[in-house]
Amino acid sequence: MSSSYLDFTNIDKAAHIWRYTPWKKAHPTGTINDIPQSNSPEITMSLADGSSIPEGISIEQATDSDIERLGHELDFDQGTAAPKFIAAIAQKTMILKLENKIKIESPLIVTISTSGNICASRLLIDIGNQVEAEIITVVEGDAKWTGILREGNYGSNAIINDVVTQITGNRLVRCDALSLGRDAQVKAGTVNASSSQAKIDIRHWLNEPGSSLKVNGSILSSNENHLDSHIEITHTGRQTYSRLEWHSACGGKSNTTGTGMLRIDAGAKGADAGQLFHNLLLSEKAKANSIPELEVLESEVVGCGHGTANGPIDEQQLFYLSTRGFNEEQARAALIAAFLNTPLSDMGSDHLHGWLIKRIEKHLNLI
Repeated sequence: MSSSYLDFTNIDKAAHIWRYTPWKKAHPTGTINDIPQSNSPEITMSLADGSSIPEGISIEQATDSDIERLGHELDFDQGTAAPKFIAAIAQKTMILKLENKIKIESPLIVTISTSGNICASRLLIDIGNQVEAEIITVVEGDAKWTGILREGNYGSNAIINDVVTQITGNRLVRCDALSLGRDAQVKAGTVNASSSQAKIDIRHWLNEPGSSLKVNGSILSSNENHLDSHIEITHTGRQTYSRLEWHSACGGKSNTTGTGMLRIDAGAKGADAGQLFHNLLLSEKAKANSIPELEVLESEVVGCGHGTANGPIDEQQLFYLSTRGFNEEQARAALIAAFLNTPLSDMGSDHLHGWLIKRIEKHLNLI
């Protein structure tokens, strides 16, 4: 895999992971031909209610056949070097398996604990047919640079809420490459609470008929954080559905960029897709950019739309809360929490939502 990455970077020295962030800046050493040694994170599982993990759910080291079955080409378009790089430096590839027809009442917590200077993980996601589950992946720890690559499939007729919570506090590069089976219903959430530099590239493929996807982002940036996100959803199967809603609250001198690409391939008849970016600017020096894009190659679609909006906290809402006994600081915090909570509340059940709120509410004080 190392030679594959080097061959890739030699083809295009200007390889970017996002259109507005050179790969050189996201690379842990800043030298794109460098393949440094990395630590392997500790990966553990638990259920949110404290009960035992049921049979049919496991995390173990992946085999070559697992990688061949669940891995993607990793040659993301426009010269994206990061997936190949993470695969090259990861010491081992793990696989999260949920066997067919498993139903979990409590959210499954997958904790990725990082350490050291550079820490990298390649995790395959193998969700069986007719599985009903909520999965929260928590990326935490004190590694100075963390790389997370998640690849795999959601099985046919699966109903999955899959949320990744990023609370590393340092530099993070994360890439997702996930496909949906026939009639699968997936909610994919991203929650960023404290990363100083996060580069996220999320790709989903709706290849089978009837698959449905909702992607939600709740992004909190403060101080001088620099957070970039690219979300790409490709409709190939018939009668597929997707929605993307991404909220970023930006304080201090932070800078966020969100780009979304909805692609409807020829033959994806009956596809329905839409995306919306909202940015809340909490200081005069904070910056937020949103670039929603569409690529429609099929004429028989239900709908395809996009939108974006930037703005500060509404003064009228602040005034209203002040008349209800809130001081300025309390009113401001309440409005920021409500803004971030909009996509958060759509990521899953009340149990999942409550768990997420408890994990990130302390970070609201940062802005």
